[in-house]
Amino acid sequence: MDGDIVAQLCIYILTWNVGGHYPDDISLNDALSLNATVCPNNSDVPDIYVIGFQEVNTQPKNQIMNYFQDDQWTFKVKEHLDDMGFIKLGAERLQGMLISMWVQPKHISHIREIETQNTKTGFGGLWGNKGAVSIRLSLYGTGVVFVASHLAAHDEKLRERVEDYDQIVDNHHYKAPRYRNIFDHNFVFWFGDLNFRLDSHDSVWDIRNAVEQGRLDELYQFDQLKLVRETGNAFSLMEERKPNFPPTFKFIEGTSDYNLKRRPAWCDRILYRLQAPVYPDVQLNLKQLAYKSHPEYNLSDHKPVSAEFLITIKADKYTDDELYEMTHGGSFISLPLLHVH
Repeated sequence: MDGDIVAQLCIYILTWNVGGHYPDDISLNDALSLNATVCPNNSDVPDIYVIGFQEVNTQPKNQIMNYFQDDQWTFKVKEHLDDMGFIKLGAERLQGMLISMWVQPKHISHIREIETQNTKTGFGGLWGNKGAVSIRLSLYGTGVVFVASHLAAHDEKLRERVEDYDQIVDNHHYKAPRYRNIFDHNFVFWFGDLNFRLDSHDSVWDIRNAVEQGRLDELYQFDQLKLVRETGNAFSLMEERKPNFPPTFKFIEGTSDYNLKRRPAWCDRILYRLQAPVYPDVQLNLKQLAYKSHPEYNLSDHKPVSAEFLITIKADKYTDDELYEMTHGGSFISLPLLHVH
């Protein structure tokens, strides 16, 4: 069924491991693609920004910032998005991991049941240097979750990365009755410094030469995230557009030259999932519009990565309030409610 469009929204996701640095005088205009997004909403800016930082410095830079209970990076984002009318709707922090969500005011009345959550995976879950932070919500009656994570580092720690993923999936729980778990949601976005490396025996020199020669497809065949998704070991429920940008790690800070102490790899990733609703006369669509790195930033040893998505919510005969009642446990819609697994 074609149905009437209840909502069509452009979502912009940014992930960046900032390596413990403060933003100071840098501009986030390019990282946020301000006035240069590909959103087809005729406004040049998305409807929603969701931003994940890793390795945010956990020490307050000065007493003023400490007083406001916000970190330097949130203030930097706020400087850019405040003037454009965005409102910070939610945030969660776990040591160096930070996620924040910024929304155009016109959508606020269509958002409910915002929850944040975190899971520690470092040192067997005892320490929050690795893990995930997330925000979930009802958006125009559908369940949406954003998960920003930082998984175990180093080439040889593939098993630990898969264990981190399993631990986050098992331990991340919400209060919304039909959306207790990450993969109960209709729209799932998972991103961050996932730390997957290249599962080949190529030397750091071989990899750098392949990047310089543009042989990215050849390198991608050895990408650990691609391989674990294909084998069903982790992230197999999710999709990812193949990165057509060079590996985003590891650079000499202050430059765009690879640090040859580590083999270059696509550590910084953005994945997505659409789970069609089981309700009659409701149709959801998720389309990826862009996936790119932002190579001009040389603050840390990672490059920022962004993605843009267009989500469309269609319903034959329901408003988003009625969709919410139906999907989140309301009582006045007398349709059979089936739990989505």
